Amino acid sequence: MAIKKKQIYEVKITDMAFGGKGVTKVDGFTIFVDQTVPMDHALIRIIKKKKNYAEAKIVELLSPSPYRIEAACEYSGFCGGCKWQFIEYEKQLEYKRQHVIDSLEHIGMINDVPVHLTIPSKKNTEYRNKMEFSCSDRRWLLPDELGNDDIDTGFALGLHVPGTFYKVLDINACLLQSKLGNRILNDTRAFMKQSSAPVYGLRSHEGFWRFLMLRYSNYFDQWMVNMITSAEDQKIVQPLADLLTAKYPEVISVVNNITSSKAGIAVGEYEICLAGEAKITDRIGSFDFEISANSFFQTNTLGAEQLYEIVKNYAGLTGSETVADLYSGTGTIAIYLSGSAKEITGIECVESSVKDAEKNCAKNHISNCRFIRGDIAESISLITEKPDVLVIDPPRVGMHKSVVKQIIDMGTDRIVYVSCNPSTLARDISLMKDHYNVLEIQPVDMFPHTYHIEAVARLERK
Repeated sequence: MAIKKKQIYEVKITDMAFGGKGVTKVDGFTIFVDQTVPMDHALIRIIKKKKNYAEAKIVELLSPSPYRIEAACEYSGFCGGCKWQFIEYEKQLEYKRQHVIDSLEHIGMINDVPVHLTIPSKKNTEYRNKMEFSCSDRRWLLPDELGNDDIDTGFALGLHVPGTFYKVLDINACLLQSKLGNRILNDTRAFMKQSSAPVYGLRSHEGFWRFLMLRYSNYFDQWMVNMITSAEDQKIVQPLADLLTAKYPEVISVVNNITSSKAGIAVGEYEICLAGEAKITDRIGSFDFEISANSFFQTNTLGAEQLYEIVKNYAGLTGSETVADLYSGTGTIAIYLSGSAKEITGIECVESSVKDAEKNCAKNHISNCRFIRGDIAESISLITEKPDVLVIDPPRVGMHKSVVKQIIDMGTDRIVYVSCNPSTLARDISLMKDHYNVLEIQPVDMFPHTYHIEAVARLERK
């Protein structure tokens, strides 16, 4: 039977693919079905046909999987934020572990590596310490809102629907942030709608209000509100800052990032502090970290501590070792390991991150960490003595082949690889497998209700 676009098939979902879609086969042909889970029995419609696979959507759920639950969020199935809300959390953890195993076997051609059970997040709702909401002059309507003339379709403050760049789902509450964050979101929406300044059009690139970013300190219960606008006008934004700080004592920082760029990125070309200081402070373990509007910080604070404990354990530090920390960011891992190592050298290409790392070292009275600003491929040669332990925490795209070669040539005995992408983890490890044994991998769930998974790999030189 030839699979055809728009054709409807009755299927049983058998597996879960990396990317969060269910998998079925019709006459041996692989089909990925969005918003399904293994053991779903459904009618599906083919929406995209490729040479080796097809993509489909559910037309009718004939018999639900026993792993399905009722999603707590009213936007589930429409919002692109946390698409796995309808799956039992224990099953989410199983699928994430299997994603790591499958990537190792199919991409890295590496078998029989112990991949431990996924460590669950301590919180699976209200776990995010950072949320970015987009403004738009086009509101995406939910099915039950269609035809309702009372709804203002010319304004939205919320999250994007997958596959749409200019329409935004107007969000009243996101369950990934705390209840106070949702109150701030709704107060900001009401202010923006009553404001004389227009909301930004993602097609026209005209308008004032662009993004709202909320950052939260889990340990100190502090909030930062960052309004991203297309132009500077303190007369418009200052009253909102005053309103929020007066209403919520927890809001200790309000900043305004200004950008004229058309890119849909919530980062300003410059920043104005409207209330308090332009930073908040959070704690991981026994260390405090200053967080500015645009600095990187793990979005799940409690999960970050679990992750870094595994890194520390896999590094096997006794206090006498030298450590190199590649892609060191704002220095969180280096600082977390500092009490167990003789000396740590971090390499990071982003200048602001290096400055944040140095500030965080000073804040925590740490003197055995130094940071080099530069591209990893060019700067790794500045580490002239072979470190005892190498910690690698690259971006989702993983490492460049030239960096992998330099790491192999460096000959470090122990490597701890921290990954947010099982595919590039498997690819990079496969490039090193002739020189290093992969002793174990520990998945850590930092992002409940999504298919994303962090994993820490422990490697030892052959």
